[in-house]
Amino acid sequence: MAEAEVALKTLVRVQGLKMAYGSHVVQRNLDFDIRAGEVLAIIGASGCGKSTLLRHLIGLQAPAAGRICYGAEDLHAADDVALAQLRRRFGVSFQGGALWSSMSVGENVMLPLEMFTRLDADAREQKARDKLALVGLADQFDAEPSSLSGGMKKRAAIARALALEPPLLYLDEPSAGLDPLTAARLDELILQLRDQGNTITLVTHELASIFAVADRVLFLDAEAKTMTALDSPQALLDHGPEKVQEFLRRGKPE
Repeated sequence: MAEAEVALKTLVRVQGLKMAYGSHVVQRNLDFDIRAGEVLAIIGASGCGKSTLLRHLIGLQAPAAGRICYGAEDLHAADDVALAQLRRRFGVSFQGGALWSSMSVGENVMLPLEMFTRLDADAREQKARDKLALVGLADQFDAEPSSLSGGMKKRAAIARALALEPPLLYLDEPSAGLDPLTAARLDELILQLRDQGNTITLVTHELASIFAVADRVLFLDAEAKTMTALDSPQALLDHGPEKVQEFLRRGKPE
């Protein structure tokens, strides 16, 4: 495949990324891309820097070195105007949902539309209802977040992340704390969103979900403090580094 064709399929390119808190290095020499239409899972042992990497990818934390590029734009070198435009390209669902408790579910989903579009109130409500229907919460528009189950909160947060219809979604531990049946339903939603044209990058420690939804897996090694594998889950299970095979073997469905 020609280089230009590959470039067209790359939404985000990470080059030489080093993440650190002062003198404490979390990860270094990270080089990978996020490709249109895939589910990329970021995995590794607790404390390896998965959520820290997500914060870098969405611009909440600056690299100690390296670049994160959305097309030709360096996320962390952009001015305020350019940064605001770049952030319109992705939606984020934080761990636990992070819904505003003082707002209804529908108001939570409409918030990005109020902040970043000129849609009138009726149009905002219709779009929010459409997104809630997409994630299976059509009847929860007027509900309070406190009345939702854990899985429903995750789905509502994904609906809010989809409100501006970005091409890329970042999901932080979407299945954490969910029972197996609810987690499986959330996996089905992730695959549905991918099949509808969304690109999804998720941080997870739920190994069953990795095999269910991930097209590629990025493994962060907590000891080496760098990425040591990037491939499909099955390829890494069959031929990856021994540490990665051992990690994945614990979650491979029978």
